[in-house]
Parts: sequence; C-alpha cells; structure tokens
Amino acid sequence: MSTQQPVGGAMGGPVGEPIGDPSASPPAERKSKALGYLSLFTSLGTLLCCALPSLLVLFGLGATVATFLSAAPWLVTLSRHKVWVFTVAGVLIAANFVYVYRLAPRLQAQGTSCPPDDPGACATASRFSRVVLWISAGIYAVGFLTAYVLGPILIWWDAR
Repeated sequence: MSTQQPVGGAMGGPVGEPIGDPSASPPAERKSKALGYLSLFTSLGTLLCCALPSLLVLFGLGATVATFLSAAPWLVTLSRHKVWVFTVAGVLIAANFVYVYRLAPRLQAQGTSCPPDDPGACATASRFSRVVLWISAGIYAVGFLTAYVLGPILIWWDAR
C-alpha cells in the first residue's frame, strides 16, 4: 500500500488551482450582468409600451402608432398592464442601483468578485454596469414622465 498523498487538485491540476472553467464569470459578476440587462430591457419595455406611442401621438403621428401597433400587437397587452410594467422595471432598476453602488464595491473590497489574474476586469465591468444602469434609468424616466406626468401637465396647460 502506498502512503503518498495526491499531488494534483480535484481536476488533475496543481493543488489550490480553481476548479472548473477559468474563463467562467464569478457568480457575483453574473448576477450583476443579469440585473443590468434585466433593468435595461424592462426600461426599454416601458418606453416601447407606454412612452413612445404617447410621444408619437403628441407630435401628430397617430397613423405611425397605429401601424406600429398592428406590426407589434403585443405592445397593446403591455400598455394594458403598464402599472405592472413600470413597477417591475422600477424595482429592477432600484435593485441594480443598490447592487452597483453598495454591494459590488463591498464585494470588490473583499476580493471575492474580481479575478486575481486580471485586476482591471472589475473596473471595466463596473464602468460598463454603471453606463448601462444610467441609460436604463434615463429611459425609464422618459417613459414614466411621458406615461404618467405629461398628460396631467398638458390638461392643466390646456385649461389655463
């Protein structure tokens, strides 16, 4: 019987080497990307369902809206449920703000979210996440203002 200890790690590599695919993203980075993309796409959904048709009608392009809705009838369903669409988008964007500005810096300070072989990857990912987040928030704000604020302002302006 041999009393020697195994030399390699679990995947046959040296002891202490990470198990699995080294190019795979850490879980925190994947969550950040998923949250960023979800908030971007939900804010685009609010823009498409509720803000864009309102703006086009405001500028006298009602026929364009009718053509657009006949080509993409699913937008009517989104418009009927715009409260839910705006709520979900707002919650996702708020959660992304918390993650990007509160949780991610803490994870980076602990050294648990950045790959040790590429220290610049976290800075690049953080910059990209913040850009996507602010674009999402801007699109959401335009959609919210158009869907909920512009109508009452125009009614008030017309009544003067």
